[in-house]
Amino acid sequence: MPRFASFRTRAGFTIQVGLLLVIALVLAGLVLTARENILGQGMATGFGFLDRSTGWPVNVSVIELSARSSYARVLLAGLLNTLTVGALALLLATLLGTVLGLMRVSGNLILEIIGTTYVEIFRNVPMILQAFFWYAVFTHLPSPRQAITFADAVVLSNRGLVLPEPEFSAADLAVLGLAALAGVAASVLAARRGLRAGRWLALSWLLLAGVLLWAGRAPGVPMLSLPELQGLRIAGGLTLKPEFSALLVGLTLFGAAYIGEIVRGGLLSVEPGKLEAGRALGLTPGQVNRFIRLPLALRAMLPALSNQYIWLMKATTVGIAIGYPDFFAVVSTAINQSGQTLELLAILMLGFLAVNYTLGFALNRLNERLKLKGRS
Repeated sequence: MPRFASFRTRAGFTIQVGLLLVIALVLAGLVLTARENILGQGMATGFGFLDRSTGWPVNVSVIELSARSSYARVLLAGLLNTLTVGALALLLATLLGTVLGLMRVSGNLILEIIGTTYVEIFRNVPMILQAFFWYAVFTHLPSPRQAITFADAVVLSNRGLVLPEPEFSAADLAVLGLAALAGVAASVLAARRGLRAGRWLALSWLLLAGVLLWAGRAPGVPMLSLPELQGLRIAGGLTLKPEFSALLVGLTLFGAAYIGEIVRGGLLSVEPGKLEAGRALGLTPGQVNRFIRLPLALRAMLPALSNQYIWLMKATTVGIAIGYPDFFAVVSTAINQSGQTLELLAILMLGFLAVNYTLGFALNRLNERLKLKGRS
């Protein structure tokens, strides 16, 4: 019997190796054939084009770009654009989805109706249609002269949403970074010694950094750049273009509908007896949700949340439909301009694989840390 099992193991291993070799040979044949056809059409191959100047501008970027920027820098800008809008959408959709999930299980009829209506509307309208809708809304807002202002600090017009922008130098950012590291270290040390003052120690370091920045700033130099109407434009502040704002709002509202359902399922999975025990100890409904229900529900939610987060990150490619230069849009333009189709598609796939595998790995690690020992 052991010899038969060993034979089956060797046979299975041989079949798998053979299958991998066949797949590798097929892929290599396809690549060589494509390369031969491309060379036959007089087109260049390889990644040497990454150092060439693009010659076309990118209207939204978190790093400085010009028409003379290289393909490598423009591709990096596209990837950073995807990460920026994706990370913000994940954060905002999670916050909104948590509120929706709590509303759906609150037991309050009005809150349940509001939550259910939201989920049914935003979950059943295609994401691309929502992106078009919000882009139309943002581009039909009043001009800068008739812009909508909030507390003279936030301005909304057809040029985009303008927010107050911190004016920090490199030295200021270094001070803040060191203060954050010191705060985290103090918090960790306090937790290891069983002290409850870790949170206040971290906050104290940040407050100290704020005082140092304020005291070291030249008189009359503000710490915030506020938006201000100058002629036909709005100067100062941080401008979020309509393309970025529309994609962010669309992703947030659409993702929150699904995350709300995941949160609702996780909350319903918590045993009622544990909630009753919390109430019996005199906890308020808010404390029961904060200290008992949400932490226990998080373990049940994480696998589904991981899939939803990865899907939401991939959905940023919808931005190409409304002119947002995300990674996909930049690669598409680069293909049209350079003709390096295979190389750019390979870069695009590797970029999304790296982002999504990193996100999935981090969430899987968190799931391993939080799950109850002895349970799957």
